[in-house]
Amino acid sequence: MAMPIAKALCATITSAALLATSPTAGIAEQQSSAGIAIELSAADEVGGACLMSFLATNSYPEDIKHAVYEVVLFNTSGGVERLTLLDFQDLPSARPRVRQFRFDEISCENIPRVLINGVDTCVAGDNVSCLNGITLSTRVRTELIG
Repeated sequence: MAMPIAKALCATITSAALLATSPTAGIAEQQSSAGIAIELSAADEVGGACLMSFLATNSYPEDIKHAVYEVVLFNTSGGVERLTLLDFQDLPSARPRVRQFRFDEISCENIPRVLINGVDTCVAGDNVSCLNGITLSTRVRTELIG
């Protein structure tokens, strides 16, 4: 009785291994893990303005020719300080890009939270989304949410 169970288990493991190494399995896995990662890397005071540096990485197999995000800056009271568009320009596949944005007449200390509110422009292939699958992180005190 133990032999048929062992054969069935072996056949299942072999089928799973073949499926995992098949070209279509790799494509499905690649598409499910593809997306845009945006990290708020730095927020520095520069001449009465807040200069924010973002690291953006496109893990899609194809380039994004142009990405513009609608962003909301919140003040320390929790209210909306500013609604603006950030032009991340081109985001080549698998190549990180740093983009800097200057927010005049506001201190970085007065921006505790930044919201990626949506996508204004996304010029890319059919299998690329500039918003779905987005991963956000921060290295500074300012929270980055989406």
